Amino acid sequence: MNGRAYLRVPRHARIAGALIAVLAIAGCGTANRPTTTASQSTTTSSTVPRELLAQARPIGTGPSFRPPATGPVLGPCRRGLGSRLGVHVEVFAADRVVIIPAGIGTRPPRSYSEGRISSAGCYGDLVTVEPTGVVLVRPGLRLAVSDLFRAWGQPLSSRRLGPFIAPDNTRVAGFVDGQRWPGAPGSVPLAAHSEIVLEVGPHVPPHASYTFPPGT
Repeated sequence: MNGRAYLRVPRHARIAGALIAVLAIAGCGTANRPTTTASQSTTTSSTVPRELLAQARPIGTGPSFRPPATGPVLGPCRRGLGSRLGVHVEVFAADRVVIIPAGIGTRPPRSYSEGRISSAGCYGDLVTVEPTGVVLVRPGLRLAVSDLFRAWGQPLSSRRLGPFIAPDNTRVAGFVDGQRWPGAPGSVPLAAHSEIVLEVGPHVPPHASYTFPPGT
């Protein structure tokens, strides 16, 4: 995804999903940055609100920014997805987007349709079926961000966010519905319809809400 930015769209302006690659002007490196003509720049700036352009972050390149799902399935693994509540989680490191993959909390065989898991061998207590940051949790459970990272197979602490270590004199920051979380990042509850942001490195202004797909 060189040359494309991840546009984080808040509730009042969400266009089609959590991953919208709209900017050819925010490359993931100067060497491969495409040329943008004056007319292209004018078109982009006139169709995307200025505040959203300011919040755009590129998707990081390399495996550290796309850690695969390698953790265990939490809870009973059932054949059907069943009723679910949605939580949205965004992860940022080094001012770049870290992709939460599809497939967390599922077992093969998996079938995909347009990047989304359409079926799996079974589904655990929390799952991801698409790489948009939407986490689907069985109703009635009291799970936290630490459970998500355990099922993902990634470390999480006040100094570690997946493959990334916090710079000296800094810590992993957590936000819930736009507000700074006062406790450890792993203690953030996976509450229904929460907008959760975790970041390490330069500050990324967190969104306060997310528009969830119908049924979640």
